[in-house]
Amino acid sequence: MNNNTKNAESTGTERILSTEEVLNYIPHRYPFLMVDKVKIDTANASKIVGYKCVSGNENFFQGHFPGAPIMPGVLIIEAMAQTSCVMFLSKPEMKNCLAYFMSIDKAKFRKPVKPGDVLELRAEIIKNAGKRGKVKGEAYVDGKLVAEAEFMFVIVDRN
Repeated sequence: MNNNTKNAESTGTERILSTEEVLNYIPHRYPFLMVDKVKIDTANASKIVGYKCVSGNENFFQGHFPGAPIMPGVLIIEAMAQTSCVMFLSKPEMKNCLAYFMSIDKAKFRKPVKPGDVLELRAEIIKNAGKRGKVKGEAYVDGKLVAEAEFMFVIVDRN
């Protein structure tokens, strides 16, 4: 996929959004943008998969930890949450909205995430009550679960 494309790639029921398109839907910007690309299954609006290419140039590796860099767990959860934001905020009726964290539950960190890893960020809606809901997020590296959490959110008007 060419990251300079302006339109999402689409194959059957799968829609792939580039970094530039992700930026159209969520307010996060560098250095706090934690998702590089997402796949949306248009046949199943309750699930999404995001990807974060973890570079050794990430600023948090300078202090976490010198000589043994690992991605902070809270940033892995943030990456899952940003992926979820794309799922919700890419819907036309959510065009002028923001999503806020309300709570994080059942967070578990199973393996360290290091420079060079590619995080696969899976999110699935557990409960959807319109502008409030609960999501289960999981992060994988090379097919192995590295982190998981459940989080609640509220969607508000941007103004």
